[in-house]
Formats: sequence, C-alpha cells, structure tokens
Amino acid sequence: MSSLDVDPGLVESILVRFLASEAGKFGFTRAVLGLSGGIDSAVSAALAARAFGPENVLAVMMPYRTSNPDSEGDARTVAEALKLPTRHVDISPMADGYLDAAAGDSISAPMRRGNVMARCRMIVLYDLSVEWNGLVIGTSNKTEILLGYSTQFGDAASALNPLGDLYKHQVVQLAQHLALPAAVIDKPPSADLFEGQTDESELGFSYAEADRLLLRLVDERCGREELIGEGFQPELVDTVTRRIVQNQYKRLPPIVAKLGPRTVGQDFRYLRSWGR
Repeated sequence: MSSLDVDPGLVESILVRFLASEAGKFGFTRAVLGLSGGIDSAVSAALAARAFGPENVLAVMMPYRTSNPDSEGDARTVAEALKLPTRHVDISPMADGYLDAAAGDSISAPMRRGNVMARCRMIVLYDLSVEWNGLVIGTSNKTEILLGYSTQFGDAASALNPLGDLYKHQVVQLAQHLALPAAVIDKPPSADLFEGQTDESELGFSYAEADRLLLRLVDERCGREELIGEGFQPELVDTVTRRIVQNQYKRLPPIVAKLGPRTVGQDFRYLRSWGR
C-alpha cells in the first residue's frame, strides 16, 4: 500500500457531507458543474449526486469547435450513469468573438487560447447557477492546484471544491470506488485544448511522479537534499518547487491594499457562516 493511498469509502463519506453541509449553510440544495469527460469532473459529479440527489445536479457540457467529440461522449456516459440532467453549450461563438478580434500574434498561443476557453466556460457555469439556483462545484485536484495547472477565474473557480485536497492518484482511487465508467478512468488526462494535448506532455512529467514528490515536499515538508537522497531527480525537484512558488498567486483571493483598521482578508476574516 502506497503512502498516497486513501480509504475511498471514508473519503466519499467525508466529501458528500462536506458538499451538503457547506451548501446548506447558504440555503442551497442544488449544484451545477462542468462535465468535461475527464476523471476529475466525473468524480465531482458523482459526489454531488450523492450529496444533493442526481436530479439536483446540472451537468454542463461546453465544447469548443476543436474539442474532441469523444470528450463529450464520455461526459454523456457519466451523466447517464449518474442520472444527471444535462445542458449542452457550445462556447465557440463567445470564445471566437474575442479571439478573432484580439490583437497580437500571441493570441494564437495554445495556452492563451486555452485560458480564454476556460474562462468562457466559467461564465456559462456561473450564469446557469443563477437559473438553476445551485452552487458551482469545482473539479481541480490538489496536484493541479499546487502545480498551478489551472486557469485563474477559469477551471480554478468554484463555490465548493471537493477534490482540492486529493492528489491525482487519490482521485483515481475514488473514481474506482465510485464505479465510474472505465473509459473515463483509464483515458490520459487532458484539458482537450488542442488535438493530441495531454496534461502530462505539457507538464513534462507524469502525475505519478508529481504525486510522490508533492506528498514528500508539501505534506511531509522534506527538504531538497533529502528528496534527492531518496532518488528524486534534482531537475524534477527544482521544477516542481519553482511551480509551487510561482503559482502561489493563483491560490489566493485578491489581495486588498490595507488602509483601515479592519481590512477584508487580513483583519476581518470571519467564517462564511458568520452571523447565521
């Protein structure tokens, strides 16, 4: 048994209670999330279905014109298995409306275009959350969050995130426990931003490598020399450490300039349920 392994039954119970309890503090009993056809959104959808009832979870598929049709096919397979109501929203017109008018050669860069698409999708989800009267559920896992492999105010945005303290390996364990479709569990993780794109090819290392290193580096607070002594490649240790540091801004709310005696986020930090 790996030190990364979790008790998936216990994790499921905790996260289902987390979703229902936190949403209930604000009077919400429904949820909305983007269902991409990937493992992370499938696990979030399954947890939300158990927390709120499948009829109360709106699964939204938001392809761009270059998206792989198999992604939406896998998303629909998950939605059908979980018995979720669905919505299809093609984001091509809204994304292209900006991309076609944007100036500069760099707008053609895959990362910049991908960020635009991710933020278009979050516009859709937050608008539909009003119509559906449900909170937006996040799908980013701990590995992605630590590495900064997400789009600020795009896929990183949500009201509640059940996966943010689970490494990718642990998400896979939970997906297997939840009996999600094998096609979703086994496929190479991909943001589906362009043909042939995979997460691991963009990162330059595997999720398995990242998870083992992040557990020792973050959770167990091991130093560089200790990690290298354990067999981790110096380049990998330095790359991952640099990514964690450089992407800290993505993990923070907007930083407010302090002028008064009780500044939001600094001196005034009551729980969200304060006053209820």
